[in-house]
Amino acid sequence: MRIRKRHRLKRKEIKRLSEEISERAGVPVFGEGDTVDSGSAPDFDAIFVNGKVLALVFEGKAFLSIRGVLEYRAVKKFVTVDMGAVGFVCNGADIMGPGIIDADPGIREGDLVWIRDEKNFKPLAIGKALVPGSEMLGKGKGKMVQSVAYVGDKLWKLDED
Repeated sequence: MRIRKRHRLKRKEIKRLSEEISERAGVPVFGEGDTVDSGSAPDFDAIFVNGKVLALVFEGKAFLSIRGVLEYRAVKKFVTVDMGAVGFVCNGADIMGPGIIDADPGIREGDLVWIRDEKNFKPLAIGKALVPGSEMLGKGKGKMVQSVAYVGDKLWKLDED
């Protein structure tokens, strides 16, 4: 993955971004004391915190990356999938209704969410909710979450180098 236009954020930008992500994730995240950079990737902007990609901005909305969810232990905006869906989600598939077993009822259409497995509750992907959380629990058919980033993709491998 190629990151372009990487630049250091100012304190005000860091504070605003941190507050936005903290509100969505339900936990405190990085602060003004951290080194925070932003860079443009093809599909979203990557946010580097102390050299690691811990957040992203997709369609103007900031949220934690998969590594960010692992680091800060997000408690809001989750979608839990059954173990049968894990392999598909880890290959970048969108999340379908029948595979969802739980979801944060506070999710609104268009929100960024993190997808976890039912057994270990570990993050598998970041996606964009296509329906509200209450509708996800209704076991409807069709796509419920559009995949944005997943374990093993180019963004994930960026931190392995």
